[in-house]
Amino acid sequence: MLKSKYIILLAILITLSIDAVSQHSISKYEIRWALFHPWAAIKIKCRLNQAMIVYQDVKNTLILDSFESGGKLDAFRHSYTMAYLAQKIKPKKLRKLGIAHEKGNKKQFEKHKTEHGERADSLACDMDLKNNELGFLIGRNHRKLSKEELKNVVIREIKVGNAWCLKRNSSHQYVTCQNEPILLENYLEKWVVPKCLIKSNE
Repeated sequence: MLKSKYIILLAILITLSIDAVSQHSISKYEIRWALFHPWAAIKIKCRLNQAMIVYQDVKNTLILDSFESGGKLDAFRHSYTMAYLAQKIKPKKLRKLGIAHEKGNKKQFEKHKTEHGERADSLACDMDLKNNELGFLIGRNHRKLSKEELKNVVIREIKVGNAWCLKRNSSHQYVTCQNEPILLENYLEKWVVPKCLIKSNE
């Protein structure tokens, strides 16, 4: 009994420490996930920092694009992180964590907080979950690849269109699927925004 309490306490401390590289404060949903998956939380703690180093490299070198929200860079962050974690952790557990993370994003939206300078919305969360699934597939199929090799696989999958992004026009403005510009200031209190989810090679 005492041992299980120590495991629970350790899981909570780990999720709080992950906050340093997370996009927002660890939500109650993610802490709850860690309580049920303490050993997976420990593995994530050990690997997440390394995943973020690779992400920052891709961000700084502009291999894909510069959009941390809704773009190919955003797709890379989710797909690569989940692929790297899925090399050591079962996708079933990671999928639950991904869902918990997006629930946290919804709470952040309700508190009028932003993520990478933008407020979350329903389609952005759908995009993240879809890109997580690509990451699970890559991680399962490439368990032995190094971080650099895995990075190249994820970038290749994004370039051929196996990831998801939100559609923008030539001025980098979000548009609907009918190519109508979206004025985000008109949707500040709206969870559902008429953005358009497209393949990453479109």
